[in-house]
Amino acid sequence: MLTLAIFAGGSSSRMGQDKALIPLQGQPLVQRVLDRLSPIAAEVILSTNTPAAFSFLNIATLPDEEAGQGALGGLRTVLKAAAYPFVAAVACDMPFASAKLFEYELDLIQKTEADVVIPFSADGLEPLHAVYRCEACLPVIEKTLKAGNYRMTEWLDEVNVQIVPLKVGSQFDPGGWAFWNLNTREEFAEAKKEIARREREKR
Repeated sequence: MLTLAIFAGGSSSRMGQDKALIPLQGQPLVQRVLDRLSPIAAEVILSTNTPAAFSFLNIATLPDEEAGQGALGGLRTVLKAAAYPFVAAVACDMPFASAKLFEYELDLIQKTEADVVIPFSADGLEPLHAVYRCEACLPVIEKTLKAGNYRMTEWLDEVNVQIVPLKVGSQFDPGGWAFWNLNTREEFAEAKKEIARREREKR
């Protein structure tokens, strides 16, 4: 029913190296995201233009159909290739992405017959923690890309969107960590502290 798409196509300019491969508590960042979310999906695809670097994951990798179109171009390519009608899209640098929130989004997109279910955070819409209906979204995204618009939210007003309000999303992510992405060494250090804190609480 669900394809999980992990997006690892960013430039990582602030890190000086591919942040998806930087260790976080003993494992590459992208591995942590994969381990957290793969149980909810029947298929997993990694969107990347450097597939050889991720061969250790032993999952399908998919380069962009056309270069230079950002994450939206990657989403178009994934929606075309997905074996299932819904795609859960997540960034490779979100170590606290919420499987429970994604499950809620999948349930909501089916119940409401929406084309996209996208959560709203303190920073606005979160298109890389959202669920997309392939059949409805693909033609609109292709039209948007052809027009030279590459923003992930540029096309949403042309489809049926269900927004998950902050107060609802908070039920699945009380600390507000699900949408937190890592761009700097300092953020990696803070993420390690949060992981250690969670491990202490489990004891």
